[in-house]
Amino acid sequence: MSTQSPPVVSLRAPKDVSVTDIEHELSQIWKDYQPDNLAQDAIVATQASTFTFIVYEPEPTQHMLAVLGFYNGPIDGIFGPAQVKAIKVAQESYQLPVTGKLDRETMAKIQAAYHDLITATHDTHALAVEKDVDNRGYVVTDAIANTNPRRIITVCPSVGEDTGVGAQVSVYCPMKKQNLHSLVCSEYITLRGTPDALERNGESIANLAVADLPRFLWWKDTPTPTKPLFQQLAHRAHSVIFDSAEFTSGESELLQLHEILNQGMPVIDLNWRRIAGWQELTAEAYDPPARRKDITEIDRVDVNYEQGNPAQAIMFLGWLASRLQWQPTSYTHSGGDYDLREVDFVAPDGRTIHTELAGMPTADSGDIPGDIMGVRLTSSNPKANCNTVLCSEVAGCMQMETKGGTQSARVEEVTSLAERNAEDLLAEYLQRWGRDLLYEESMTVVAQILSKVG
Repeated sequence: MSTQSPPVVSLRAPKDVSVTDIEHELSQIWKDYQPDNLAQDAIVATQASTFTFIVYEPEPTQHMLAVLGFYNGPIDGIFGPAQVKAIKVAQESYQLPVTGKLDRETMAKIQAAYHDLITATHDTHALAVEKDVDNRGYVVTDAIANTNPRRIITVCPSVGEDTGVGAQVSVYCPMKKQNLHSLVCSEYITLRGTPDALERNGESIANLAVADLPRFLWWKDTPTPTKPLFQQLAHRAHSVIFDSAEFTSGESELLQLHEILNQGMPVIDLNWRRIAGWQELTAEAYDPPARRKDITEIDRVDVNYEQGNPAQAIMFLGWLASRLQWQPTSYTHSGGDYDLREVDFVAPDGRTIHTELAGMPTADSGDIPGDIMGVRLTSSNPKANCNTVLCSEVAGCMQMETKGGTQSARVEEVTSLAERNAEDLLAEYLQRWGRDLLYEESMTVVAQILSKVG
């Protein structure tokens, strides 16, 4: 399911400016579109007055694809249809399997070709393309156009010589059918520079946020609580947004998220929102009074997920344990074909609960790494009315049911669990933002679980 957004019109095309001239350039744009300076029936444009949205975008793939001639869209870091198409063209050009997915072999080919074109040959045409690449973060606006952000600041680390921080400004406006001659528009500022250059200018970047408006930071990278640039941007944000689906080292990065929470920063994980359906179905299974009294009999939990990223499974287990007041006592990662993880808990009444998280190999994994496929809650007490199986598809149900005991279990098959991309989840959050206390409590238990790794 995708967020339906109105078409977006360019009020001012991307323009390169110096960092010190950003505010002057933007103020001049608004001055040009005031009613007193326009002919009758001309479009009047005003600034949105909602929030500042800062995106830290370290992924250079779109930039490299654009320089190589495979991609002609904006550099926004959004893995959307335009980037999938560009990757397919690149894969065909390099005689690789055409999947549209950025696997290691494809990435290596793109990086090598970019390096040869820019660094080794010093091709003048390629350097001109490099300079003219559109760095505006357009698709971010397409996903959240209805929220009318006041200002979007995209921070893009780059490789090469440290020549300071370059800036590009533009203005885009969603077209509203009911008000075609009066537009409420968003400002775009894209900053590029080496990591060192961005670190030196961290204070200036933070000061670009509009005063007296909410500020959101989408940190599309590994959580780095000690990184100076992160500290400068995050401490001024009303929310720091991550997506643990993109983490490459699930356990360590979840621990870093908890460390950031402990520093008092309000954190939102978009991947946490993807497991809301599993939480709701689990809670609903024990709503009937006849089952509610037996919920304390659960002593075995199995979670199956798409192999590759255990973040969703670990967060689900943290949520369940936090609700039932289970305390983790051990955590074992034995690996194997199913990348098996086992966690033991002790309940308030002293019972031991054993849980297993299994990464299931899939022939065609979805766009969201590590999606939960099935959950099974059981009891060794044959008289307990608490056995429950939840699954996302027939294959997931079959995997959970093969473990036996389904004749006495409540089985819920989720026939349509749509993968939620980060942009749609983000658009929903920005319309109703705030701290998520349930997430924070669950992450406390997640950190306790991960501290037991042996």
